[in-house]
Amino acid sequence: MTVTTAPTQSPPDLSPHESPRLTSGHLPPWVPWALLGASAAVGALLFAIISIAEGDPFNVAGWAVVSAILYLVLITAISSLVEGRRKGVDRLVTGVVTAAFAVAMVPLVSVAVTVVVNGVAGITADFFSMSMRNVVGEGGGALHAIVGTLLITLAAAVISIPIGLFTAIYLVEYGAGKSLARGITFLVDVMTGIPSIVAGLFAFALFALFFGPGIRMGIMGSIALAVLMIPVVVRSSEEMLRLVPNELREAAYALGVPKWLTIVKVVLPTSIAGITTGVMLSISRVIGETAPLLLTAGVTTSMNYNLFEGRMMTLPVFVYTQYMNAGIPIEAYHNRAWGAALVLIVIVMLLNLVARLVAKVFSPKFGR
Repeated sequence: MTVTTAPTQSPPDLSPHESPRLTSGHLPPWVPWALLGASAAVGALLFAIISIAEGDPFNVAGWAVVSAILYLVLITAISSLVEGRRKGVDRLVTGVVTAAFAVAMVPLVSVAVTVVVNGVAGITADFFSMSMRNVVGEGGGALHAIVGTLLITLAAAVISIPIGLFTAIYLVEYGAGKSLARGITFLVDVMTGIPSIVAGLFAFALFALFFGPGIRMGIMGSIALAVLMIPVVVRSSEEMLRLVPNELREAAYALGVPKWLTIVKVVLPTSIAGITTGVMLSISRVIGETAPLLLTAGVTTSMNYNLFEGRMMTLPVFVYTQYMNAGIPIEAYHNRAWGAALVLIVIVMLLNLVARLVAKVFSPKFGR
């Protein structure tokens, strides 16, 4: 005797044009946004009442924190009830990560807005065409500091990039498993964390042995910055070279290509994008240093194009001196300081854009 069973009925599928309901196991897309708006409104009402009762200004930071916590509690509870515990935890973690991103962006946006708003007042035609020689009070510019920053940073890059890149090549391609390579890696890790003032003291002491204690030159600042750049270049380049698949090296060796030519033609072009990014990170790391340049390059109000003779002004030191040695009218000195800070940020941004362009142009093309 055969037993027949009735076919199981599957739940009806939602139409593609029908939005999910609260009881369908999935929250509609508008629910998180509605909860966020409701949380913000409740938080604003709460802090508005507190502000009126105590006579204090509205606490924006407290409102944002309370609204975020209220939203996380609501979205987690509602999602757990409707969609299940796993989905509720997923929405909680997503909210925490998003909140952390927003918190990290607050100081970045605040610094950028502050520098732009205050720096625009100091940007004039004279700012880019004049130095501070014989200028007291209003007028003058930062041309000598801009030129000094570019020359000193360029010389530091010329010194540090070849040394750092060759060191990384040795560590990855030639020194694997050797005691010397382990020692170099340890020293590079130690150098990564040294204070910038120590690099400045090293360069000052090195040149003072040959030229006397009162020496100040632009090249001294370049040496100090190079000491700070080299470990960053080494570590970033080393990591990029390790990401190159060994199959590419083995294919080149199988064709009879020497090891040095394999590095030049295969390994470096494959990792050029990452290496360029690391180099630009190292330049961005040192271009705003003030303490080592105060010790080595010194302070001057005149133009100086010679790295090997005389003091040389840089933008970070220019900002420091304009604020610390402000005269009358004080607004003129502060405007020049903010203008120099804005120019320094713009230079770093342009260098990063150039690095991205270089990485895009010289990176290997995998398409046919």
